[in-house]
Order: sequence, then structure tokens, then C-alpha cells
Amino acid sequence: MSTSHEYDVVVVGAGTAGCYAAATVADEGLDVAVVERKSEEEAGHIACGDALKGADAFPEAIPKSQIEGAFTNTGVDHGRFEIPQEDTVLDIPVPGELAVIDRLKYGRLLIDAAEHAGADFHYNTVVQDVTQAADGTVTGIRGIHSTDAITYDADVVIDGAGSLSLLQDKTDFSNTHFDTNVSYSQFCSAYREIVEVPEPVEWDDALVFKPTERAAGYLWYFPRTDTTINAGLGFQMTEEPMKLVEDLRRDLETRPEFEGAQVTDKLGAALPTRRPYDSAVADGFLAAGDAAGHVNPTTGGGIAGAAYAGTYAAEQAVKAVSESDVSEDALWRYNERVMDHFGARYAGLDVYNVLSTAVDVDDLMGLLASLPGEKLAEALYSGTTSFGPMLLAKTAKESFGYWSQILEFYRTKNLADELMEHYARYPRRAEALPVWQDQRDQLMDEIYEMTGAEPKY
Repeated sequence: MSTSHEYDVVVVGAGTAGCYAAATVADEGLDVAVVERKSEEEAGHIACGDALKGADAFPEAIPKSQIEGAFTNTGVDHGRFEIPQEDTVLDIPVPGELAVIDRLKYGRLLIDAAEHAGADFHYNTVVQDVTQAADGTVTGIRGIHSTDAITYDADVVIDGAGSLSLLQDKTDFSNTHFDTNVSYSQFCSAYREIVEVPEPVEWDDALVFKPTERAAGYLWYFPRTDTTINAGLGFQMTEEPMKLVEDLRRDLETRPEFEGAQVTDKLGAALPTRRPYDSAVADGFLAAGDAAGHVNPTTGGGIAGAAYAGTYAAEQAVKAVSESDVSEDALWRYNERVMDHFGARYAGLDVYNVLSTAVDVDDLMGLLASLPGEKLAEALYSGTTSFGPMLLAKTAKESFGYWSQILEFYRTKNLADELMEHYARYPRRAEALPVWQDQRDQLMDEIYEMTGAEPKY
């Protein structure tokens, strides 16, 4: 049996980007469907650290008031870095409003809000292919619902299907500027458990981070409440997952606050640890959220970026459909808005990821322990820091043994600043992208040479 549907816009994936996109399209009066592979009961159940930076600001399509029922801990106000190699615990202030959420409840509230706006949700539907016209314009998707073939025809498809999206494997981007410079090495795997502890933890106001025993990842402990902890780890996809999961298991077993704890949920996922896509648009097609690298590459935080990316993608799609022009040029403004809002910052942050791949883990931990907490926070969240020569001299005096690492951080910071300045000149038309990319790649070559890191792209 075969079924077909027609919509103005089809969104693939009922995550943050997908729900904000669908609500935005529906609010503008266009017909929109969200195609989700999970069941209605499981939709919204996504592996996540549950920490949310920027909890005070969400796009109006689904305002904060409609989802704040999922905010379980709004008392977190700083990061706590445990550095065993240095026998140090480093408290780092985090700018902006923080919260820890119940991710499943948050996901359900997003879906409810998008449905209330008028979006149709189609569950248990696995997308298998993308349909394209003779000129390459994306015209819809094909998939399976239960055992039945199903087709969706649409003026625009928005890809909110997450990291390493199948849609991008199936789409011919040869006549567009869509970013296809994507590989597994630019992504990490994340695994988390929800753990109930018998007594309140002392650090329920902090997001706790700790390096794994290998340089490939880090552990986290994020308190949903003072007795419900999201315990997890992130690691590069090139590493063996079971060995790193054992690192988490051993650490849990040695922490006294977890004695007698009960695990209530386990889940894993992939997420980008890379710069945003150079372009996330093609004729009739836009990608948003994890599907376009819209994640802070140093912290893995992606909720706020996905919300805004989904909104911007939908707003551009609505304009394109209304003007009967869904070309790459007509959708290009979406790229500009992403780069202006957070893309340039995330590209700068990726430079610190590049640095970390070329630094010995013990030296890296020593470097972190040597830097002033507020300066490290600036680097991790804004992409730059006011780490000037005078502060460098003061820090070096107090950090004997790590002078070369601190100097390298200072030089990396300067190159990250240059890169963000270049992203501020992101082209206003698709034809100018190759020249902009060549100039950006020259800056990246300097970064690789200075850090000694292997090229990432």
C-alpha cells in the first residue's frame, strides 16, 4: 500500500529545531507536517546532557512560558571542573541564565506547542529518500510508515533529523553550495544515564565536568534536582565506546554520593563537535540544528542554537513559498542570520577544539588549572577572552611549568578572534562563498600550523 501527502513545508525530525520550525510555519498559515521516526509515546525522548544555557531567551514561536514546566533546576550558576591530574577543582562562572531540564518533558512540551500552532505530526515514519526535480530542486521525501510506502510532496523540506542526517546522504547537492565537507571525525558520541541518588548532592548548583582517563572525552554530572543526576560522557566517534563507558562506570562507583544509586534511564546519541555548515541551504532544502552543526563545539550545548536555527529556517521557507521562489538564492538569508547570531562564535570556539587535539591531556589539564576561571569561561562560551599581555604575564608568574601552554592558548585565542572577524564578513550571496571559503581556509592553515593539529576539514 502507498500513501501520498502534499504540504507547503515538510519538516523531518521532532526535535528542537524541527518543532520550532513547524510552529513558525504553522503560525504563518502554511500547511506543515513533521515526520518523526519514533512513536508518539517515544517522540521527544532524546539523549542530552539536559543542561540549558540561555534559558532566559527563546524564539516567540514557542516562548519560554510554554516549556518552562520542564525546567527542573534553575539554581545552577557555574561550572565545576574536576582536574584529578592537578588535584584541583576549578569553579568557572557561566554567563547568562542556566537551567537543567527534564529532556523528555521538554520534548513533549515542544511537540504540544507545535501541534497547538497547527502543525501535523506523522509518527512511526522512517525517511528513506529525498525526491528532486530534474534541475536538482528538492521536492519532498519518501519513507515507510509501518510497512506502507509513504510520499510527501512539499515546496520546501527542512532537515531537522540530527547529526549525520540521512537526508543529506540522499540529496544531490552538486549544483549548490551546500556544505558537504562532513566526516565522522567531526562528530562525537554521547551517552548518559539518569541516576537517582539516596541523599542530596552538595553541588546541585553546578554543572560538573571531569576528563576521562583518555584524552578522547569528558564526563559530566548535571543535577536535574539535588537527587536526580544526569551522568554521562562525550567522546569522539573515532574512539571505542565501551572502553569510555567503562570510565563513566568506574567514576560512578568511586564517588561516595552515588553509593546506593539507581539508574532509571539510559540513552546515547551523536552530536557535532565542529563549526556550523558553511551553507545549510539548497534549492528547496534547509538544514537546522544538529543537522547543520549548530552546536557549541566546546560544550556540546545545542538547544538554544537549534531553536533559533529552526525559527530562521522556517521564516525563510515561508517567504520563499509565498514568493514562489525556493531557490538557493531565495533561501540564502537563512545562512546569514545563523552566522550573525551564533555561527561566527561557534566557528571561533572550534579553534579551541582543534588545539585540544594536539595537546597532551596532562598538559591540557594543567593549562586549564592555570587559567583564571572567568577568562576560561569567556573562551568556552563567547569564543574569545580579554586575555591580554598583562594578564598573561601575571598568570605565567603564578603558573610555573605551564608557560608554553599558556602562550599557545594566547596565540590560539588571537587566531580564533581573526577567524570570528572573518565570519562577520560572511557573504550576502551564494556566488561569493568560494572566495570567502578560500580566505577562511588560509586562516585555518595558520591554526593547524601553530597548534600542530591535523587538519579537521
